[in-house]
Amino acid sequence: MPQPTIAVIGAGQWGKNLIRNLYELGALHTICTRDKATLNALLEHYQGVAGAASINHVVRNEDITAVCIATPAHTHCEIAQTAIEAGKDVFVEKPLCLSVEDGQKLVELAHRNDRILMVGHQLWYHPAVIKLQEMISNGELGNLIYLSSNRLNFGRFRHHENVLWSFAPHDISMILGLVGEMPVSIQAHGCAHTHSSDIDTATLLLDFPGGAKAHVHVSRIHPGKEQRLTVTGEKQTVIFDDMAPWPTKLTGYPYTVNNAGGPINGDLQRPYSISLESREPLKTECEHFLHCIKTRSRPKTDGTEGLRVIRVLMLAWANINKMSGYPTRCR
Repeated sequence: MPQPTIAVIGAGQWGKNLIRNLYELGALHTICTRDKATLNALLEHYQGVAGAASINHVVRNEDITAVCIATPAHTHCEIAQTAIEAGKDVFVEKPLCLSVEDGQKLVELAHRNDRILMVGHQLWYHPAVIKLQEMISNGELGNLIYLSSNRLNFGRFRHHENVLWSFAPHDISMILGLVGEMPVSIQAHGCAHTHSSDIDTATLLLDFPGGAKAHVHVSRIHPGKEQRLTVTGEKQTVIFDDMAPWPTKLTGYPYTVNNAGGPINGDLQRPYSISLESREPLKTECEHFLHCIKTRSRPKTDGTEGLRVIRVLMLAWANINKMSGYPTRCR
Protein backbone atom coordinates (compact mmCIF):
# COMPACT_ATOMS: atom_id res chain seq x y z
CA MET A 1 0.00 0.00 0.00
CA PRO A 2 1.35 3.48 -0.82
CA GLN A 3 2.23 5.89 1.96
CA PRO A 4 -0.88 7.60 3.40
CA THR A 5 -1.27 11.28 2.62
CA ILE A 6 -1.86 13.35 5.75
CA ALA A 7 -3.16 16.85 6.39
CA VAL A 8 -2.21 18.48 9.67
CA ILE A 9 -4.94 20.81 10.90
CA GLY A 10 -3.48 23.41 13.25
CA ALA A 11 0.03 24.85 13.15
CA GLY A 12 0.67 25.93 16.71
CA GLN A 13 3.58 24.65 18.79
CA TRP A 14 2.52 21.00 18.73
CA GLY A 15 1.08 21.12 15.23
CA LYS A 16 4.51 22.15 13.97
CA ASN A 17 6.04 19.09 15.63
CA LEU A 18 3.53 16.85 13.84
CA ILE A 19 4.25 18.66 10.57
CA ARG A 20 7.99 18.10 10.96
CA ASN A 21 7.70 14.40 11.73
CA LEU A 22 5.15 13.59 9.04
CA TYR A 23 7.23 15.48 6.48
CA GLU A 24 10.32 13.48 7.46
CA LEU A 25 8.27 10.29 7.10
CA GLY A 26 7.17 11.31 3.60
CA ALA A 27 3.47 11.44 4.53
CA LEU A 28 2.71 15.16 4.81
CA HIS A 29 0.33 16.34 2.08
CA THR A 30 -1.26 19.55 3.42
CA ILE A 31 -0.82 22.07 6.20
CA CYS A 32 -4.07 23.72 7.27
CA THR A 33 -4.13 26.91 9.34
CA ARG A 34 -5.96 30.23 9.17
CA ASP A 35 -2.78 32.10 10.10
CA LYS A 36 -1.52 33.23 6.68
CA ALA A 37 1.91 34.30 7.89
CA THR A 38 2.50 30.97 9.65
CA LEU A 39 1.22 29.02 6.65
CA ASN A 40 3.46 30.87 4.19
CA ALA A 41 6.51 30.36 6.41
CA LEU A 42 5.82 26.63 6.76
CA LEU A 43 5.20 26.15 3.04
CA GLU A 44 8.48 27.87 2.28
CA HIS A 45 10.28 25.52 4.67
CA TYR A 46 8.50 22.30 3.63
CA GLN A 47 8.81 22.30 -0.12
CA GLY A 48 6.20 20.42 -2.13
CA VAL A 49 3.55 20.49 0.60
CA ALA A 50 0.14 22.03 -0.07
CA GLY A 51 -1.48 24.71 2.06
CA ALA A 52 -5.07 25.29 3.10
CA ALA A 53 -6.84 27.92 5.18
CA SER A 54 -10.10 25.99 5.44
CA ILE A 55 -10.93 22.65 7.04
CA ASN A 56 -13.60 22.17 4.38
CA HIS A 57 -10.89 22.31 1.72
CA VAL A 58 -9.06 19.49 3.52
CA VAL A 59 -12.01 17.15 4.03
CA ARG A 60 -13.21 17.58 0.45
CA ASN A 61 -9.80 16.76 -1.00
CA GLU A 62 -9.89 13.10 -2.08
CA ASP A 63 -6.09 13.02 -2.31
CA ILE A 64 -5.91 13.35 1.49
CA THR A 65 -6.43 10.00 3.25
CA ALA A 66 -6.15 11.11 6.89
CA VAL A 67 -5.94 14.16 9.13
CA CYS A 68 -4.01 15.02 12.29
CA ILE A 69 -5.90 17.49 14.47
CA ALA A 70 -3.74 19.82 16.59
CA THR A 71 -6.21 22.58 17.37
CA PRO A 72 -7.61 23.79 20.73
CA ALA A 73 -9.37 21.02 22.65
CA HIS A 74 -12.84 22.56 22.40
CA THR A 75 -12.68 22.19 18.58
CA HIS A 76 -11.58 18.53 18.51
CA CYS A 77 -15.01 16.90 18.40
CA GLU A 78 -16.45 18.97 15.56
CA ILE A 79 -13.36 18.70 13.37
CA ALA A 80 -12.93 14.97 14.01
CA GLN A 81 -16.60 14.31 13.27
CA THR A 82 -16.41 16.26 10.00
CA ALA A 83 -13.28 14.38 8.94
CA ILE A 84 -14.64 10.92 9.78
CA GLU A 85 -17.89 11.63 7.95
CA ALA A 86 -15.80 12.66 4.92
CA GLY A 87 -14.08 9.27 4.98
CA LYS A 88 -10.78 10.33 6.56
CA ASP A 89 -8.83 8.44 9.20
CA VAL A 90 -8.24 10.69 12.20
CA PHE A 91 -5.46 11.35 14.69
CA VAL A 92 -6.50 13.87 17.33
CA GLU A 93 -4.21 15.38 19.92
CA LYS A 94 -5.11 14.92 23.59
CA PRO A 95 -7.63 15.27 25.00
CA LEU A 96 -9.90 13.46 22.55
CA CYS A 97 -12.68 15.94 23.40
CA LEU A 98 -14.17 17.65 26.45
CA SER A 99 -17.09 15.37 27.35
CA VAL A 100 -17.90 11.68 27.59
CA GLU A 101 -20.88 12.16 25.29
CA ASP A 102 -18.74 13.67 22.54
CA GLY A 103 -16.09 11.00 23.00
CA GLN A 104 -18.62 8.19 22.76
CA LYS A 105 -20.08 9.81 19.65
CA LEU A 106 -16.68 9.89 17.94
CA VAL A 107 -15.84 6.30 18.89
CA GLU A 108 -19.17 5.03 17.54
CA LEU A 109 -18.89 7.18 14.39
CA ALA A 110 -15.41 5.87 13.60
CA HIS A 111 -16.61 2.29 14.11
CA ARG A 112 -19.64 2.72 11.84
CA ASN A 113 -17.54 4.29 9.11
CA ASP A 114 -14.63 1.85 9.49
CA ARG A 115 -12.23 4.73 10.15
CA ILE A 116 -9.09 4.79 12.30
CA LEU A 117 -9.48 7.03 15.36
CA MET A 118 -6.26 7.55 17.29
CA VAL A 119 -5.57 9.84 20.25
CA GLY A 120 -2.25 11.60 20.83
CA HIS A 121 -1.34 10.08 24.18
CA GLN A 122 2.27 10.38 23.13
CA LEU A 123 3.94 8.89 26.20
CA TRP A 124 2.73 5.40 25.27
CA TYR A 125 5.25 5.63 22.44
CA HIS A 126 8.09 6.71 24.75
CA PRO A 127 10.82 4.05 25.15
CA ALA A 128 10.70 4.51 28.95
CA VAL A 129 6.96 3.83 29.22
CA ILE A 130 7.19 0.91 26.80
CA LYS A 131 9.97 -0.59 28.94
CA LEU A 132 8.12 0.13 32.17
CA GLN A 133 5.00 -1.66 30.93
CA GLU A 134 7.18 -4.60 29.85
CA MET A 135 8.75 -4.80 33.33
CA ILE A 136 5.32 -4.76 35.00
CA SER A 137 4.02 -7.46 32.64
CA ASN A 138 7.07 -9.61 33.38
CA GLY A 139 6.49 -9.32 37.13
CA GLU A 140 9.71 -7.41 37.78
CA LEU A 141 7.93 -4.93 40.06
CA GLY A 142 5.53 -7.38 41.66
CA ASN A 143 1.95 -6.33 42.36
CA LEU A 144 1.55 -2.58 41.95
CA ILE A 145 1.00 -0.65 45.17
CA TYR A 146 1.29 3.04 44.40
CA LEU A 147 1.79 5.33 41.41
CA SER A 148 2.58 9.04 41.63
CA SER A 149 2.97 11.54 38.80
CA ASN A 150 3.98 15.20 38.69
CA ARG A 151 3.55 17.31 35.56
CA LEU A 152 4.57 20.84 36.51
CA ASN A 153 5.56 23.92 34.54
CA PHE A 154 5.02 27.65 34.37
CA GLY A 155 2.75 29.32 31.82
CA ARG A 156 0.88 27.82 28.83
CA PHE A 157 -2.34 29.48 30.04
CA ARG A 158 -5.31 28.61 27.84
CA HIS A 159 -8.76 30.17 28.06
CA HIS A 160 -10.59 27.10 26.76
CA GLU A 161 -8.58 24.45 28.63
CA ASN A 162 -7.66 24.44 32.32
CA VAL A 163 -4.62 22.65 33.73
CA LEU A 164 -6.58 19.47 34.44
CA TRP A 165 -7.50 19.03 30.76
CA SER A 166 -4.20 20.40 29.46
CA PHE A 167 -1.65 18.50 31.59
CA ALA A 168 -3.35 15.51 33.23
CA PRO A 169 -4.43 13.41 30.18
CA HIS A 170 -0.89 12.07 29.68
CA ASP A 171 -0.54 10.94 33.29
CA ILE A 172 -4.04 9.49 33.56
CA SER A 173 -3.50 7.57 30.32
CA MET A 174 -0.22 6.11 31.58
CA ILE A 175 -1.61 5.18 34.98
CA LEU A 176 -4.76 3.53 33.60
CA GLY A 177 -2.68 1.51 31.14
CA LEU A 178 -0.02 0.44 33.63
CA VAL A 179 -2.54 -0.56 36.29
CA GLY A 180 -4.76 -2.19 33.68
CA GLU A 181 -8.12 -1.20 35.16
CA MET A 182 -10.39 1.77 35.78
CA PRO A 183 -10.50 3.37 39.24
CA VAL A 184 -13.35 2.69 41.63
CA SER A 185 -13.10 6.10 43.27
CA ILE A 186 -11.63 9.51 42.48
CA GLN A 187 -10.97 12.45 44.75
CA ALA A 188 -9.81 15.75 43.26
CA HIS A 189 -8.95 19.27 44.33
CA GLY A 190 -8.14 22.25 42.13
CA CYS A 191 -7.26 25.90 42.70
CA ALA A 192 -7.49 29.00 40.52
CA HIS A 193 -4.68 31.46 41.20
CA THR A 194 -4.35 33.50 38.01
CA HIS A 195 -7.89 33.34 36.56
CA SER A 196 -11.03 33.40 38.68
CA SER A 197 -12.79 30.84 36.48
CA ASP A 198 -9.86 28.59 35.60
CA ILE A 199 -7.81 26.21 37.75
CA ASP A 200 -4.02 26.39 37.59
CA THR A 201 -3.20 23.48 39.93
CA ALA A 202 -4.97 20.18 40.51
CA THR A 203 -4.41 17.04 42.54
CA LEU A 204 -6.15 13.71 41.92
CA LEU A 205 -6.29 10.60 44.11
CA LEU A 206 -7.40 7.37 42.43
CA ASP A 207 -8.26 4.03 44.06
CA PHE A 208 -8.24 0.87 41.92
CA PRO A 209 -10.15 -2.38 42.52
CA GLY A 210 -6.93 -4.41 42.63
CA GLY A 211 -5.66 -2.37 45.58
CA ALA A 212 -3.31 0.03 43.81
CA LYS A 213 -3.58 3.74 44.51
CA ALA A 214 -2.44 6.66 42.37
CA HIS A 215 -1.70 10.34 42.88
CA VAL A 216 -1.59 12.90 40.05
CA HIS A 217 -0.38 16.47 40.59
CA VAL A 218 -0.44 19.04 37.77
CA SER A 219 0.39 22.74 37.86
CA ARG A 220 1.09 25.55 35.41
CA ILE A 221 2.34 28.01 38.03
CA HIS A 222 5.38 25.98 39.11
CA PRO A 223 8.72 27.77 38.62
CA GLY A 224 10.49 24.69 37.27
CA LYS A 225 9.53 22.06 34.73
CA GLU A 226 8.98 18.56 36.11
CA GLN A 227 7.65 15.46 34.36
CA ARG A 228 8.06 12.47 36.64
CA LEU A 229 6.21 9.20 37.16
CA THR A 230 6.98 6.95 40.14
CA VAL A 231 5.66 3.38 40.10
CA THR A 232 6.03 1.28 43.24
CA GLY A 233 5.45 -2.46 43.30
CA GLU A 234 6.04 -5.09 45.95
CA LYS A 235 9.59 -5.73 44.70
CA GLN A 236 10.91 -2.40 43.54
CA THR A 237 10.13 1.19 42.59
CA VAL A 238 10.84 2.53 39.12
CA ILE A 239 11.04 6.26 38.41
CA PHE A 240 10.53 7.72 34.94
CA ASP A 241 11.99 11.23 34.86
CA ASP A 242 11.43 12.66 31.40
CA MET A 243 13.53 15.74 32.17
CA ALA A 244 16.62 13.62 32.88
CA PRO A 245 19.23 12.70 30.22
CA TRP A 246 18.46 9.50 28.30
CA PRO A 247 20.88 7.27 30.31
CA THR A 248 19.02 8.12 33.54
CA LYS A 249 15.43 8.64 32.40
CA LEU A 250 14.35 5.29 33.86
CA THR A 251 15.80 4.16 37.18
CA GLY A 252 14.99 1.12 39.33
CA TYR A 253 15.11 1.09 43.13
CA PRO A 254 14.88 -2.49 44.49
CA TYR A 255 13.85 -2.75 48.13
CA THR A 256 12.73 -5.20 50.78
CA VAL A 257 10.55 -4.69 53.83
CA ASN A 258 10.73 -7.12 56.76
CA ASN A 259 7.53 -7.05 58.81
CA ALA A 260 7.54 -10.64 60.10
CA GLY A 261 7.04 -9.67 63.71
CA GLY A 262 8.93 -7.09 65.70
CA PRO A 263 10.03 -3.74 64.28
CA ILE A 264 9.44 -3.18 60.57
CA ASN A 265 12.75 -2.85 58.71
CA GLY A 266 13.20 -1.54 55.20
CA ASP A 267 16.24 -2.00 52.98
CA LEU A 268 16.58 0.21 49.92
CA GLN A 269 19.15 -1.35 47.63
CA ARG A 270 21.46 0.33 45.14
CA PRO A 271 19.53 2.03 42.31
CA TYR A 272 20.29 1.08 38.74
CA SER A 273 19.74 2.79 35.39
CA ILE A 274 17.57 0.96 32.86
CA SER A 275 18.89 1.04 29.31
CA LEU A 276 16.67 2.73 26.72
CA GLU A 277 16.83 3.50 23.03
CA SER A 278 17.11 7.25 22.46
CA ARG A 279 14.20 7.95 20.13
CA GLU A 280 11.66 10.76 19.73
CA PRO A 281 8.29 9.42 20.98
CA LEU A 282 6.32 11.60 18.57
CA LYS A 283 8.05 10.05 15.56
CA THR A 284 7.19 6.57 16.85
CA GLU A 285 3.61 7.72 17.40
CA CYS A 286 3.35 9.08 13.84
CA GLU A 287 4.82 5.85 12.45
CA HIS A 288 2.22 3.88 14.41
CA PHE A 289 -0.60 5.99 12.97
CA LEU A 290 0.68 5.40 9.44
CA HIS A 291 0.98 1.67 10.14
CA CYS A 292 -2.60 1.50 11.44
CA ILE A 293 -3.86 3.29 8.31
CA LYS A 294 -2.02 0.87 6.01
CA THR A 295 -2.98 -2.32 7.87
CA ARG A 296 -6.39 -1.16 9.18
CA SER A 297 -5.27 -2.25 12.63
CA ARG A 298 -6.40 -0.83 15.96
CA PRO A 299 -4.14 1.91 17.39
CA LYS A 300 -2.57 1.39 20.78
CA THR A 301 -4.15 4.67 21.87
CA ASP A 302 -7.44 4.38 20.02
CA GLY A 303 -10.68 6.27 20.62
CA THR A 304 -11.78 3.81 23.33
CA GLU A 305 -8.56 4.40 25.27
CA GLY A 306 -9.02 8.15 24.86
CA LEU A 307 -12.60 7.83 26.11
CA ARG A 308 -11.45 6.09 29.30
CA VAL A 309 -9.21 9.07 30.01
CA ILE A 310 -12.11 11.47 29.38
CA ARG A 311 -14.28 9.55 31.87
CA VAL A 312 -11.66 9.99 34.60
CA LEU A 313 -11.16 13.67 33.73
CA MET A 314 -14.92 14.30 33.85
CA LEU A 315 -15.27 12.59 37.23
CA ALA A 316 -12.32 14.57 38.59
CA TRP A 317 -13.72 17.83 37.22
CA ALA A 318 -17.14 17.09 38.74
CA ASN A 319 -15.45 16.37 42.06
CA ILE A 320 -13.63 19.71 41.94
CA ASN A 321 -16.78 21.64 40.99
CA LYS A 322 -18.85 20.03 43.73
CA MET A 323 -16.07 20.70 46.22
CA SER A 324 -16.40 17.11 47.42
CA GLY A 325 -12.62 16.88 47.61
CA TYR A 326 -12.44 19.18 50.62
CA PRO A 327 -9.90 18.39 53.35
CA THR A 328 -10.87 16.95 56.72
CA ARG A 329 -10.85 19.69 59.34
CA CYS A 330 -8.51 19.22 62.28
CA ARG A 331 -9.25 20.53 65.78
